[in-house]
Amino acid sequence: MTKANIFNIQKFSVHDGPGIRTTFFFKGCPLSCLWCHNPESQNYNKQVLFDKDKCVSCLSCQEACPENAISVKNNIVTTDEQLCKHCGLCEIYCIPGARQVVGKEYTIEEIMKEALKDRVFYNKSGGGVTVSGGEPLTQIDFVEDFLKRLKAENIHTAVDTSGAVNFDSLQRISEYTDLFLYDIKLMDDEKHKRYIGASNKLILSNLEKLSEIHDGINIRMPIIEGINADENHIKKTIEFIKKLNIKKVNLLPYHDIAMHKYKKLGISYEKEKMSKPSDEKIQQFKNMFIDEGYEVKIGG
Repeated sequence: MTKANIFNIQKFSVHDGPGIRTTFFFKGCPLSCLWCHNPESQNYNKQVLFDKDKCVSCLSCQEACPENAISVKNNIVTTDEQLCKHCGLCEIYCIPGARQVVGKEYTIEEIMKEALKDRVFYNKSGGGVTVSGGEPLTQIDFVEDFLKRLKAENIHTAVDTSGAVNFDSLQRISEYTDLFLYDIKLMDDEKHKRYIGASNKLILSNLEKLSEIHDGINIRMPIIEGINADENHIKKTIEFIKKLNIKKVNLLPYHDIAMHKYKKLGISYEKEKMSKPSDEKIQQFKNMFIDEGYEVKIGG
């Protein structure tokens, strides 16, 4: 793979590993979590985000489009994704800023240039580079090359992964990854299938195997009222990870900050099924892990 599809490069991140970091968000994911805060990451291809509330129907986008992919249907400006080549001209010519193309192809040289821009902040803060997504390991050849080059520059590396990949991919990058940020969303397999769109068996099996070859794994757990904010889930998680080489846990309370993205993508967001747990409940879960000897942080 000579290029990677990336939908965001977040500078000065303090939530994706230690210190000040640059986080690269890779497009594409095999899961479809009900609460996903990066819904634009699930599709492997470039996409157009359209904010119809900002649109003034000036049709500058339609005039600029070389593929004739933009039309008006039922008084709404519409993009034909089959015709669209995601060239970005519509975004450039959209006066009110209602359009955004998400996903940009980078060569390894281009992405390294971006990563090295912030080396001074990594050095001063004990930070580094995090690869995230989506699921970055679906672009494993590029990610492996990227991590190798970062380690050659003595830059701390972190990989945020769902674990929903072939174990070979995790094994390939383990030597070049200082820290794995590994998601556990649900221990109940049927609920996992219902809310995340896939079984958790591969994810849990991969975590067991990864723990045997790597000692830098942080568990990240989204906590969502209505989905998994219950003692039984926490107890089952603790029971599972007690046999593994895990020392740190991050509890991530639910938020709905990404609702606007779903609207722009034309995807329904099932907010009525989810809510933020109380601070008291999150503290209770934190104490349950602490009582078992884990270092726990609320938030990223």
